[in-house]
Formats: sequence, structure tokens, C-alpha cells
Amino acid sequence: MIESLLKPLARFGGADFAMRLSVWRMRLLAAMPAGRYILRKLYAPAADKLEREVFGMRFSSPVGIAAGYDRDGAAIDALDAAGFGFVEVGSVTPRPQGGSPHPYLFRLAGDRALLNRAVIECAGVERVIGNLKRRSGSAVVGCNLAKNAATPADEAPADYLRSFRSLYQYADYFTVNLCDNTTSDIYVPSDRESIMAIVEPLFEFRRGQNRYCPILLKISPDLNDEQIDTAIDIMLETPVDGIVACGGTSGRYGLENSSAVMHSLGRTAGALCGRPLRERSLQIVRRIYERSHGAYPIIGCGGISTPDDALAMLEAGATLVQICTEFIYGGGKSLRDIRMGLNERFRKIEMRKAREAGRERTSPERDLNETER
Repeated sequence: MIESLLKPLARFGGADFAMRLSVWRMRLLAAMPAGRYILRKLYAPAADKLEREVFGMRFSSPVGIAAGYDRDGAAIDALDAAGFGFVEVGSVTPRPQGGSPHPYLFRLAGDRALLNRAVIECAGVERVIGNLKRRSGSAVVGCNLAKNAATPADEAPADYLRSFRSLYQYADYFTVNLCDNTTSDIYVPSDRESIMAIVEPLFEFRRGQNRYCPILLKISPDLNDEQIDTAIDIMLETPVDGIVACGGTSGRYGLENSSAVMHSLGRTAGALCGRPLRERSLQIVRRIYERSHGAYPIIGCGGISTPDDALAMLEAGATLVQICTEFIYGGGKSLRDIRMGLNERFRKIEMRKAREAGRERTSPERDLNETER
């Protein structure tokens, strides 16, 4: 209902304007108890099969919002009320950063995808802290960390540490973004030395704290198998707690119905997000799960647009899933459909397992009766 009233404005302003309008609307609603009530009634009906515990924390649902939507943590309460099980804020940079070209976000509607060519936009870590302090809900909140665009690669670890230290007491978990590829100045560290230079100072700081915050790596779908295995091995051999797979891709694979838009854009830089990433993300999640023997949490992200997509990601080995592109396209209705569809699938799986267990319990008696006859 709310989305239909604002669609004309969204079309007028383009995809980037539509996303800003969506965040503003969510913030406006969450500012009032009545607004949060409306969000819960419209988009977050009870779903008793979704709750789970991960990292020692209670998640009301395995479906979260990926970084990129709520960049500064201003809409956490609204996203919580709308039914997200967790909210990943960011990417967060130490210093304020903007200056993206306009438009910077392009709809590839035929493929339910987006092309993002924005510099990571963030009001800076101090603004994010202010927003985190003001939240009133109980949502699990992660902070996705990135370096400032002006920071040279060899100085990136200092940027990550600065944000990590400042945000540590306000976040529930952290994601180290190793997938900054929305501009031509791509920063995707993939070798062990570069990744360890970033995460080791975070481990050292965490050891001195009274509260333990999980640290995850967010990797690119453009990594080859050897590079993916490097990230997995770092998780297995260090205090890294999990992996988010995946961010957007610099490639243009999987596009079948967006040739006109892509032709008009030419050879523009940018990261592709949405449905075309589904198969690649599933492939990487399976690889992580198999190599780690299912011992570490995995957040599956990329290409999830239906309940079946979410279930496929969980069955591939993900512990939690994230959406973003689908939420930008479909708003709260898309989230509600995924949550309720997933809840119904969990219910049916539970019933099937109960029936199978019942048959196993009765089969010895049936075999005995047949033998006596």
C-alpha cells in the first residue's frame, strides 16, 4: 500500500532516488510508535518457525538486510519492525565519504538486478555511533567496515581498526568488507598477507574487551577457487568467526533481459547485485560449508528474491541469509513474502520429518507382525 503511493516519485527520481526515498520513509515511520506498529502489522506477521540462535545471539528470523541499504544506521528500528531478523549497517568508513556520480544506481528490472557505481557513501563513524545510540529495538545489528576511498591500500588496516574500536561497544557483530568494487578503483584484497594485515589488529583489540563480538569476512563472487579457499583457511586457522558470501560482482554474467539498459550505460564501472548472482553465491556457500565441515556460520547473500531462493541458500550451508536488491524492488511486501514462505516451508519440513520418524518407530512392530504371520 505505502509503496504504491510512492512509486510515481520513485520512477521520477530514478533508482538511487527511490532507495533514498525508501530509507527516509522507513525512518519516518519508525520515529513514531504508531509507525512501527503499522510496519509490524503490514509486513511482520508471526512466524513461529524462523527463530534461531547464532553466535550465541537470538535471531527472530534468519532473513536480514545486507549492508548497502541502511548506510548510517538511521533505519534500524524501522527495519526491525518490518520483520528483518538482523540489520547490517554500512559500509561504515572512518571519515565521512560521498561524491558519487548521479545517477549511481540503475535498475535492470528484466533481471531483477541493480548496477551500483557509487563510492561507498557514509556519514562517518561518529554519525553511525550516534544513530546506534538512539535505536530502541532489540534487533541484532552488525557493522560492515570498509576503508575510505582516499586511503591507500597499504594503510587500509588502520581504517578498519579505527572504525572497529569506535563501534565495538555498540554493535553485535562486525563484517570486514573485502569487496569494495562499485567504482573503477576496485579494492578486493584476496591474498593471505593482505587479509591478515586487516584482521590481526582487530583480534588484538578484541582480546582486551569484556564482551566478545564476532568478526566475519565478506568476500567477492569474483574470487577464484584458490582465493576463496584462502579466505576459508583464514577462518579455520584464526579467530575469524564466519563468512558473508557474497558481495556484488564486477562481472556482467547472468543478465538475460537488460541488454538495452546495459548498452545505454556502455562500459561503466560498477557492481552488479540481485538475481543474476544467485547461482554463483550458492556455489560459493556450498564450497565454504564443505571445506569448513559446517562448523562455522555462513551468511548467504546474493540473488535471493523468493522463499525458495532463501531455502536453497540455507540448504547449501548458510546459517543466515541477507537480502537487499529484492527489498529495494519490492519493499516490505517482498520481505513478508520471503519470511512467511520460508516459515511455511520449515513447517512442512518439520511435519515430514515427524511422519518419517513415526514410520521408523512403528516399522519394527510391523516387521514383527509380518514375521509372526
